[in-house]
Amino acid sequence: PAEVVQHIVTRTDGVPLYVEELTKMLLESDLLREEEDHYALAGTLSGVAIPATLQDSLMARLDRLPMVREVAQLGAVLGREFAYEMLKALAAVEESTLQERLRQLVGAELLYQRGRPPRARYMFKHALIQDAAYASLLKRTRQQYHQQIAQMLEAEFPETVEAEPELVAHHYTEAGLNKEAVNYWLQAGKRAAQRSAHAEAINHLNRGIEVLMTVPDTVERARQELEMQITLGPVLMAVKGQSSPDTERTYVRARELCQQVGETPQLFPVLHGLWRFYMVRAHLQTTQELAEQVFTLAQRAQDTGLLLEANRMMGQTMYWLGEMVQARAYFEQGMAIYDPQQHRSHAFVYGQDPGVACRAFAAWPIWVLGYPDQSLQSIQEALTLARELTHPFSLAFALTVAATVHQFRREVRAVLERAEALMTLSSEKGFAFWMAHGKILRGWAITAEGEEVEGITEMRQGLFAYRATGAELERLYFLSLLADAYGEIGQPQEGVPMLLEALAIADKTEDHHWEAELHRLKGELLLMHQGEKNVGEAEECFRKALGIARRQQAKSLELRTAMSLSRLWQQQGKREDAHKLLAEIYGWFTEGSDTADLKEAKVLLEELA
Repeated sequence: PAEVVQHIVTRTDGVPLYVEELTKMLLESDLLREEEDHYALAGTLSGVAIPATLQDSLMARLDRLPMVREVAQLGAVLGREFAYEMLKALAAVEESTLQERLRQLVGAELLYQRGRPPRARYMFKHALIQDAAYASLLKRTRQQYHQQIAQMLEAEFPETVEAEPELVAHHYTEAGLNKEAVNYWLQAGKRAAQRSAHAEAINHLNRGIEVLMTVPDTVERARQELEMQITLGPVLMAVKGQSSPDTERTYVRARELCQQVGETPQLFPVLHGLWRFYMVRAHLQTTQELAEQVFTLAQRAQDTGLLLEANRMMGQTMYWLGEMVQARAYFEQGMAIYDPQQHRSHAFVYGQDPGVACRAFAAWPIWVLGYPDQSLQSIQEALTLARELTHPFSLAFALTVAATVHQFRREVRAVLERAEALMTLSSEKGFAFWMAHGKILRGWAITAEGEEVEGITEMRQGLFAYRATGAELERLYFLSLLADAYGEIGQPQEGVPMLLEALAIADKTEDHHWEAELHRLKGELLLMHQGEKNVGEAEECFRKALGIARRQQAKSLELRTAMSLSRLWQQQGKREDAHKLLAEIYGWFTEGSDTADLKEAKVLLEELA
């Protein structure tokens, strides 16, 4: 397995003898299980010991220098690489003696030296030499050394403690002082999360939770675990997706801890995390219940930060339910509350900056309600803010919404640019969820530009990757893009089943945000495929779409549907009815005259006049 190869490479530094010995030991151990044509890992590599023959060989090298072995052992406890000043603070020998012993270790090619004391740094030439020196210590002595190092770091190296709290956490953990270690693991997790070092953050926080479980079960322990789980949630969302099982487990456990602790302020981000999980899973009834519960909590507390998040949650929920006017109103209330300085920490507690989220997400209902220029302005403001904040996950979200807004406006080149920027960022940061969005939208754009096979393949790959994160919410929109692409390349028969699937999802989940467009597209594809045979069914689709769009006050979708129905009536000789239908909705618009839909409507009206 790849991780076994990597383990061997890391531990041996490529020394052939070490490679051979460690590989042989692993093959003979219970860690690898031989299957038909490969080996499978059957345990964890972290506890792998050095092979006895290699341990003897390495210890023999240290034993040839009996006076320096203790210095090597102390260095091994400090780490693969260590600073002279730290070793000096721990070693119970004169400085001149210490320097002489270090010179001997360097001369014996056991250590590398960089710089000169007191600013020198030393590194074990091979990781297994460090392991051998470390393993030669009695467990009690090792623990004493680890405790001394942790306390020395706290007392004499505050800059190191602040920059690398995981170092102190490691030494306290290895010293068996788990209670002291826990807070440092939490600090390390928070610090890594703030740097968007998500993999590190997950490792530190999981290690902290593991260590915490060895501490007596008290209310204080529950509080500490709750803080760790709340810190872990947004990081898991970034790496594994907002609807991954790990995300759900984290927030479900956090809610259990809230019940133990009984603290309302802690409950808020937990309910928010569960809301996001169920929303992306398209469990919209549960989503609405959670959003309303959070909104009530925020109103009761009269806390502006909580009200900001509650408005954002209600806005998104209303959008998916097809309540466009309410969605916009909630987002606008959120934007009125938002202060970049005051609410900067929200990105790390809730996973996204709420100012970016409100401005970006508002762009969708604003476009649907018939204001394409205001929609574009809203998303541009969101992108500007996201770049100023340097919070990659918020920027990825804003780029996703931006690409979608341009798709609404049928601006192919802009969709391509935003989607590619999103994919680059997602690749750098490991955002699987946003990468899937990028692939789908890029696929739609390159299909529209004539790269049909590559584009549709990429859209299908993106849809597969999207579902692999556990997400369901936007699948009906993505299916509509794929169906539309099949229509554009003259294969409507491939697209109709996708629209039927999307409409079934809408019925099941109560996701009505794109329902009008699904019915309209179904009508269009039916006319492309055996048009004369399907005229009646297509007209029924258009009428249904028109009714839904009008109920939702979805003027942009009403315009598209009116164009589809007017074209059909034009072919049937109902020019006057067609003109009246289209003129009424076209005349409503006060902006967006340069967008594709409105330009197309103007041309059609002139034909019908």
